Amino acid sequence: MTEKPKKKVLIITYYWPPSAGSGVQRWLKFAKYLPEFDWEPVIFTPENPDFDLKDESLLHEINPNLEVLKFPIWEPYALFRSLKKEKIKDTSKVLEKKDKSIVDKLGIWARANFLIPDPRIFWVKPSVDFLQGILDNNQIDAIITTGPPHSLHLIGRELKRKTNIFWLADFRDPWSQWEFLDTLPMTSLVRKKHEQMEHTVLREADIVTTISPTFQQDLAKIAGKNISLLTNGFDTADLPVDWNPQNMTTASIEIVYTGVIDAIRNPIPFIEAFQKVFKENHREAHLRFVGKVSSTVEEFVKKDPWLTKFIHFEGYVSHQEVFEYYRKANLLLLILTDTKNAKGNIPGKIFEYLATGRPVLALGDPQGDSAQILKAAATNAVFKHTDQEGIEAFLTQFNPDKSQEIKPDTAMYSRKNLTKTLAKLLDASQDSIS
Repeated sequence: MTEKPKKKVLIITYYWPPSAGSGVQRWLKFAKYLPEFDWEPVIFTPENPDFDLKDESLLHEINPNLEVLKFPIWEPYALFRSLKKEKIKDTSKVLEKKDKSIVDKLGIWARANFLIPDPRIFWVKPSVDFLQGILDNNQIDAIITTGPPHSLHLIGRELKRKTNIFWLADFRDPWSQWEFLDTLPMTSLVRKKHEQMEHTVLREADIVTTISPTFQQDLAKIAGKNISLLTNGFDTADLPVDWNPQNMTTASIEIVYTGVIDAIRNPIPFIEAFQKVFKENHREAHLRFVGKVSSTVEEFVKKDPWLTKFIHFEGYVSHQEVFEYYRKANLLLLILTDTKNAKGNIPGKIFEYLATGRPVLALGDPQGDSAQILKAAATNAVFKHTDQEGIEAFLTQFNPDKSQEIKPDTAMYSRKNLTKTLAKLLDASQDSIS
């Protein structure tokens, strides 16, 4: 019996291995499982992207049969660095600097008002020209763009206009309402330009997906049409084969945070509660930050000998190595953003946290989307960032020996099941054509 030919979907993404982060994981995993639902993915990504964090281990997750098209990109970051005497690999840290130079301020202003919607705008036209040839000469049934960077949606928009191919636009963050834009010295005219671009993308895309119910509602108001929810998730294949969901029994309490700590994720209220509870009660506990941490937090810890002894900055590690930290943890710490987009902020790692079976303590909006997910597991807790008493009470009462095994219903968040949902959205597009 002849095997049914798979339909092809072109996925346009800026972030792809060896880049690290949740944006990479999202489409790496969708590409992994789409063939099981009769869709063959083709990846289009920059040949020379400008990103700081890399995870070479993710390269091993790419199916050797997966077609990956790489196309050169020019980004202005190299030019910006050449104008500065100091060398900052991570350009985003310029925004966090207290004492900004004139070059810093000019660079930020230019980023805000000339690079619309973002510094990858120079990739749009050459990519459209290149991909139009691909679409003309190959059987591609649908395209997907994922942002940020939202300039990639402009590639999808232009291809839609030129070829009328089915187009799904995936929003991992908001656009005109994105809190990041509020940190930039942007003129009202530029803000309006963002809104106009966003509106054309939302209106012209055949389907729009996003990662949280709040973002879904917000985008629906702007778009005037239904937005599809497609959350992030966890891959059961990532869990080590000998994984034990039971909590570890250790002499000291091990608390682990994984991911980025930056200007909008503030762990200091937790650190203060951590010190008060365990220092005063003479209980040994260790807090480990696994990932990139802002210099502000590192300096705060270094000023105190007790904190320096019991708080550890492990730095960035590969995704595979993260599970060794999960294995030794008694409690996982989740710090959500404390900004206008906080309610809809669902970091990708929340699903991985739940999959480990470890209890989770989160700082964030108790009514937010992340809190609703965590409430499905009774031993998880969510506190406002300012709720010092609540955090201290939780830590005081926390006993890893009595922690119950968490049994939340997480099947809906498995990467395979989420890919099934994505495939249904793509299948509906083909049904409407036929």
